[in-house]
Amino acid sequence: MIKNDDLKTSPKQRLVIAAVAVFMLASTFALYAGIVLNYGSKNNASNNLTSEEQARYDELLAEYNANVEKQADELSAKYFDSFKSYKSQVKAFNAASVDNLKTEDLKIGTGRTISGTEDVDYSAYYIGWLSDETVFDSSFDNIENPTKLKSPLGGTTGLIEGWKKGIDGMKIGGVRVLSIPSALGYGDTEQGNIPANSPLKFVIMLIDKVEDVEMNSELTNLYYKSMGVNLSDMGSSSEDAGASDEAAEAENAEQ
Repeated sequence: MIKNDDLKTSPKQRLVIAAVAVFMLASTFALYAGIVLNYGSKNNASNNLTSEEQARYDELLAEYNANVEKQADELSAKYFDSFKSYKSQVKAFNAASVDNLKTEDLKIGTGRTISGTEDVDYSAYYIGWLSDETVFDSSFDNIENPTKLKSPLGGTTGLIEGWKKGIDGMKIGGVRVLSIPSALGYGDTEQGNIPANSPLKFVIMLIDKVEDVEMNSELTNLYYKSMGVNLSDMGSSSEDAGASDEAAEAENAEQ
């Protein structure tokens, strides 16, 4: 029979759990640091880096951004012409008519089928616009006179519900128009240049998942150091805590 006392954690166990949680959180942030680093600047790095480290940080950041741009340009050369032809889909529409999610396939893909709202194994090029024909976001470098495509959007569960439900059943290589009511978009919350209670339209082209450009570990460490976080110390702390916990368990077993 399990007693209430058996369900309680000791102070040492709670310390270990906290250390592991912090380390896992830092590791997760590292996976997405590339996004943050694109917006990095000398201002947010200079407080904790030496002048030599700052110079190295700037050098590595420039190399990383150049590699990201190179990947984007290579993909653009492959997909730009075909996706540009769908720019003509951007037209004014009757906002009141978008009272539920509607989809229209412009091209049926030949790749695997996206299944369910949690399926993120894809990348996408897109154009999003409002009822007055205003484009609030797109994969083009310039919506008025596009010359290339930016990096494709990677599949993520953080997208609006209307997008996730709208691409369900699409095949990779396909192109679909989504008409999304505000309830499945941003609702009564203003989002950037999207007014509250706005129905949205998207034209989306799905492509095979594009892997993120690998980020130099030195750059990652310098970035976190600039933010006052030492990943190596954090890793050591969690390992030491784990070792201490194992020793305590062994001691308890002997007793």
